Amino acid sequence: MKVKFWGTRGSIAAPGKDTIFYGGNTCCVEIDLECGKKVIIDTGTGIRPLGDRMIAQEEKVEIHLLLTHAHWDHLQGFPFFDPIFNPDTKIHVDGARACIKGLRAIFENNVGDIFFPVRFGELKAQISYIDKLCHGPLKIEDVIIDAIPLHHPQGGLGFRFQEGDKRLIFITDNELTEDAPAGRRPEDYVRFCRDADVLIHDSQFTPDEIPNHKGWGHSDYATTLDLALKAHAKRLVLFHHAPFRKDSEVTAIKAHCEDLAAKNRTDIMIDAAKEGSEFTL
Repeated sequence: MKVKFWGTRGSIAAPGKDTIFYGGNTCCVEIDLECGKKVIIDTGTGIRPLGDRMIAQEEKVEIHLLLTHAHWDHLQGFPFFDPIFNPDTKIHVDGARACIKGLRAIFENNVGDIFFPVRFGELKAQISYIDKLCHGPLKIEDVIIDAIPLHHPQGGLGFRFQEGDKRLIFITDNELTEDAPAGRRPEDYVRFCRDADVLIHDSQFTPDEIPNHKGWGHSDYATTLDLALKAHAKRLVLFHHAPFRKDSEVTAIKAHCEDLAAKNRTDIMIDAAKEGSEFTL
């Protein structure tokens, strides 16, 4: 698997001089599988430059689009993903139950067509809703993708990719707390993330900030690190940076997590997701 970050910010796009290094676009991750198939997670504003690259390189666009949930920061880039206006584009949508409804709502809804000048039905791409992950694993050739419910307002899904002996976990917009409902408690996520080669997880807040944001559906970086350590993940990537968080502050959070990991005498690798960066499992 080859993984590339196109959007790493949470809640709202945050362009500017203080977010240049880690990026200001909202959630979008590109995953190229060894079999040649492509998966995109979420259509935040980061999907626009991804579409621009596909068109510039004349790539044949056939993708599995996995949507974690239908909040705007994870969908709002879709109308600006230019391959949707090409009849040769094929998009297989899966993920959270409200995901296809959320995509449609950008273009048209029952309060009037006020968000975008093109209707969903006028898009030229071949868009299909396959609806697998809410009922069980999704298999793309030799890759198995499993899902787990998010502890987040209106719900959502996190994903586990198993390709050969490599395991990638992607969980964003997830509040790790002991008072969560059954199936969404920290021990549930520990089991799901067990022995991950790479765990990408929401870490929007600091421990000092989290008391004022209980119920918002996001985690602080210390709790996220605790999950990674208990799951014996080899590498943790901090994700969904707060829109107000400056690059220097994200770097400081990464360094603090490294110090905490050292005190736990673990050799886990820790990174902060950076727009434009990529890695291969």
